[in-house]
Amino acid sequence: MPNATRRTIARLGLAAPALAVLPRRLHAADAPVRIGAPYPLTGGAASAGISVKQAIEVAVDIINNPHPELPNLPLATGAGLPGLGGRKVEVVFADHQGNPAIAQSEALRLITQNKVVALAGCYQSSCTLTASAVAERYGIPFMASESSAPSLTQRGFKWFFRPTPIGTDFGAAYASFLTERKTAGFKIDKVAVVNENTEYGSSTGDAIVAALADKGLKVDPRIAYNANSSDVSAQVLQLKSAAVDAVIFVSYTSDSILFMKTMHTLNWKPPVLIGDDSGFSDNAFIEAVSDLAQGAINRSSFDIGKPGSASYVVNGLYQKHAGHALDDTSARGMQGFLALMDAIDRAGSTVPAKIQAALVSQDLKPEQLMIGYDGIKYDAKGQNTLAATLLVQLEGKKYVPVWPDKSAVQPVALPFKGWS
Repeated sequence: MPNATRRTIARLGLAAPALAVLPRRLHAADAPVRIGAPYPLTGGAASAGISVKQAIEVAVDIINNPHPELPNLPLATGAGLPGLGGRKVEVVFADHQGNPAIAQSEALRLITQNKVVALAGCYQSSCTLTASAVAERYGIPFMASESSAPSLTQRGFKWFFRPTPIGTDFGAAYASFLTERKTAGFKIDKVAVVNENTEYGSSTGDAIVAALADKGLKVDPRIAYNANSSDVSAQVLQLKSAAVDAVIFVSYTSDSILFMKTMHTLNWKPPVLIGDDSGFSDNAFIEAVSDLAQGAINRSSFDIGKPGSASYVVNGLYQKHAGHALDDTSARGMQGFLALMDAIDRAGSTVPAKIQAALVSQDLKPEQLMIGYDGIKYDAKGQNTLAATLLVQLEGKKYVPVWPDKSAVQPVALPFKGWS
C-alpha cells in the first residue's frame, strides 16, 4: 500500500481493511430506502401489531426479491426499486405499545435519528393521530394503512394518506345490511352500538350511529367503555336489559375477547352480532373465543380468493412466514405499504416532497392490488376514494363472505349462534 494512502487511512482513524467498504459508506445511492413503522408490538393490541409487522416483512420480500408468480403486482417481478436503480427497502420498526404519547416520540425518533423517508403505521387510530402529526410537522409522508377513524382525514393534513375504508364506509355497510334484513322480515327495531373510548372507537362509533339514523334505524343504547377495562359485566347486563335486536362492537382484541367471554358467562346472545373488524379479525380472537362467537358478522376488505389470484399467492407467502393466514388488518397493512413503495418507485427519489407528489397522483387499479379495493386514488384529504368493504361471517375458525350478494359465497345465517 502506498505511504500516502496509509497516511490518509491513519488520518481518518480507519484500519486498512476498512478501506474496501469506505466508498459504500460515502455513497448513499446504494443504501436501502428506509421506512419507519411504529406499531403496537407489546401491550393489549400486540397480536394485531405483530401480524401487521409480519405482513410488512412479506411485502419487503416481495419488493426486494423476484416474485414472478405475482405478475400484476407493482414491483413484484423484479428485485428492488427500479425507479431508484434497484435499491432495496429496509423497514425500521418501533413499538409504541398502544400509547399515543409513545407513538409520538417514536415517530420523532424515526424521523430525526433513523432518517426514514416515510412512515407507515400505527394500527390504533389514537396512535396514528399523534404520530402523523409529527410527520406533518417534519414534512414526511405518512401511510395510514389500518387506522379507520374518520377524524384522521379531517385535519387538513397534506402529508397523510389512507388507502383503507373508514368508519363512514363501515357505518353505511352495516346500515344497508340491517335494513335489508328488516325488509326481509327479520326484527331490527333496536340496534346497540358499543365502542371503546379512544379515537378509533369514538369516531367510528359516531359514524355508525349517523349511518344507522340515516336509514331510520333506532340506536339504543350507545355504550362507550374504557378500552383497558378488565370487566365488562355492567355493559353486557345493560345490553341484556335493553333487549336489543342487533349489537355492533367497535373494539380491539382484548376487549372483543372479554365481551364474548362475559356474554357466555351471563348467558346473553343478541339475534345479530357485528364486530367492526379490529379485535374480531385478529387471529388471537379466533383462537381464544371462536367457539363462543359462531355466526359473528365482521367487516373485511380481504378474502384469500381463488388459487392463482394475487390474494391467494400473497396469503401463501404470509402463511409460510407467520404461521397463520392473513386477516383483514394485516392485509390492509401490507397493501398500504406496497402502495407507499409504488409511489416511492414512481417518484424515482427519496426526497419526501417527491414521494408526496407521487402519492397525490397515485392511481392503482384493482388488478394491481392484493386486497379487494376498487383501486387506490386519494382525494384532497388523503382518503382513498376507491376503498371497499364487505361483510363476512365466522364459521368454525374462518370468516366466509356473506354480503353483499356480489361478494357472498354463501347466505348469511341468522340468528347469531354463539356457543350453542
